[in-house]
Amino acid sequence: MNISAVPTIPLTRSGHIVIGVDTHKHIHVAAAMDSIGGILATLTIATDSGGFRQLLDWAASFGQIIAFGIEGTGSYGAALTSYVRRNGHRVIEVNRPDRRMRRLVGKSDTLDAENAARAVLAGFATAEPKTADGTVEMIRQLKVAHDTAVKGRSAAMVTLKAMLVHAPEQVRKETAQKTQIMLARHLATLRPREMKTPDDSIRHTLRFIARRWQHLDVEAKELATMVENLVTQTAPQLLEPFGIGADTAAEILIVAGDNPERIHSEAAFAKLAGISPIPTGSGMTSGKHRINHGGHRQLNAAIYHVVIGRMRFHEPTIAYVTRRTAEGKSKRDIIRCLKRYVIREVYHLIDVNPKTGEIAT
Repeated sequence: MNISAVPTIPLTRSGHIVIGVDTHKHIHVAAAMDSIGGILATLTIATDSGGFRQLLDWAASFGQIIAFGIEGTGSYGAALTSYVRRNGHRVIEVNRPDRRMRRLVGKSDTLDAENAARAVLAGFATAEPKTADGTVEMIRQLKVAHDTAVKGRSAAMVTLKAMLVHAPEQVRKETAQKTQIMLARHLATLRPREMKTPDDSIRHTLRFIARRWQHLDVEAKELATMVENLVTQTAPQLLEPFGIGADTAAEILIVAGDNPERIHSEAAFAKLAGISPIPTGSGMTSGKHRINHGGHRQLNAAIYHVVIGRMRFHEPTIAYVTRRTAEGKSKRDIIRCLKRYVIREVYHLIDVNPKTGEIAT
């Protein structure tokens, strides 16, 4: 019996494509997806300018590029993101799939690139990444160095005080009731002796740790001054509200980025800071909300400290706390409301120049 061949249906393509990219340290894997024709092809490139040029030429061969969906735009994909933008293409930041999706579909570089393209085409991924090419990126980099120096300084002082317990009695008496700076200054001048007893080795230990603390203290102060100068030059208006210092203003600018126009509303900025309510209603419990535990935790902590300072020293805030307490609000709810007021206030202080897209100074 003759069986007639089933005619193949030609692949329909729109000519409009989305490129999904799974980024790594040494290679990137890209997938081209037509808006109606599905996945067309995949490509692996090196993480250098030659590989980036190869990716753009390869993507252009399939048709009109709608956007690039790139994972890790703030880490391994930062260089590619900058290169693609400089060549006039739109970039969408794509989060990696959750664990449930990975268990169902599987995990590979090619699948991740395809999922990135699908997320952009389906509208699940819409966030525009930071440009990371201006003063705010400079502030972020210096802030990273400052924060690590502060952590190292704290760890050095904790270790110094712990080792001081094993020091000779004379050394402990000399350092009693001293401040951290005075303690480090005194122990850094200890005269080393020959290594014959534990008392000799503890003197060397205290001397080295004290000098480490002094070095980190100078480094942290220098970096703090550099950050403050950049913040003052970039957005001095952020330093005007009560309780907001250079450190908090730096965190605000870091979250906003060099292209704050990507944040379309005050509610979106509150969500980025983890200060927005999350609805939890279901069935008979409609209208219930919980606190957002996501967002930028450093900015969330900075805003919290601003609120605590205002609750102690800012008369309008003190009056607000008194009124809301009389209404039956708990302290936790009051702090949550005040954090939202502060984030709304600073959002409107981030003045965006509509022509350049930069924060106006």
